[in-house]
Formats: sequence, structure tokens, C-alpha cells
Amino acid sequence: MFARSMFNAVDMNEHGKLLTRVSDLVDRGFIQTTAGKNLGTINAANLREAHAELESGKSIGKIVLEGF
Repeated sequence: MFARSMFNAVDMNEHGKLLTRVSDLVDRGFIQTTAGKNLGTINAANLREAHAELESGKSIGKIVLEGF
């Protein structure tokens, strides 16, 4: 998805078109996120919780930490 920006392709505007199309499909419900749980702001406590969940082998979907 990000090869164009990594290599400064001449058709960079196509990247924006693809992202716009994907966001439209998400908004219309045709594509669903793989996020399973949002633990909130990234901090030591939430990072430990995320790691523990991954180690348990029972997590489903992606675990999200925000605020980088």
C-alpha cells in the first residue's frame, strides 16, 4: 500500500485515490476493521495488558494502543 510513497512514484495521487476508496468501503460497511480491542492511550500499564493478552493466546483481532 505504501510503496508509492516509499519510492516517490510519479503517480502518488493514485495512493490517495486508493485510500479514499477503502475509507468509503469502510464507511458503507463493506469492509470491517480487524481491531478486536482498543486499550486506549499507550502507556506502561496498557502495554503490559496488551502483552499479557497476546501471551494468553486468546486474543481475537488486533489490539489497539493510541496516542503515539
